Amino acid sequence: MTVAIEDMFHRAGRDRVVARIHQLTRDSQPLWGTMSVDRMLAHCNVAYEIVHEPGKHARPGAIGRFFARLFAKAMVVGDKPYPRRSPTAPSFVIKDARDFEKEKARLLAYVDKTLEQGAAHYEGLENMTFGVLSAKQWNNLFSKHLDHHLRQFGV
Repeated sequence: MTVAIEDMFHRAGRDRVVARIHQLTRDSQPLWGTMSVDRMLAHCNVAYEIVHEPGKHARPGAIGRFFARLFAKAMVVGDKPYPRRSPTAPSFVIKDARDFEKEKARLLAYVDKTLEQGAAHYEGLENMTFGVLSAKQWNNLFSKHLDHHLRQFGV
């Protein structure tokens, strides 16, 4: 399987992702996994909250960061797709129901903010788990994560 790594820093990539997000409905069902669509949207928002809302999520400890960089970083920011049922970092686990429309609107706003800020903003920006990332690595992180979950819901 190939992964659609869209360029989230350019309008065409953003537009393709946004069109897929708009295909989701509050009744969308996953093709795999147990996460509801509202929880999936909240889960996807965490990747952006980590960047745009510093302090909202706890930074992993030194040992956690070491193992994440050693075992997960290449998968998260590389070019290969995420496998189905991949393990989820604790800060990304959404246990309670969420407001579908609110989470969808938040995700769309984050996608737009990423486009507006552009690649230069993300070049050399530190990720609290993986350390300093290039703009390409940030793009892969955002794009692959969204693609994985949009595929999960058939869009």
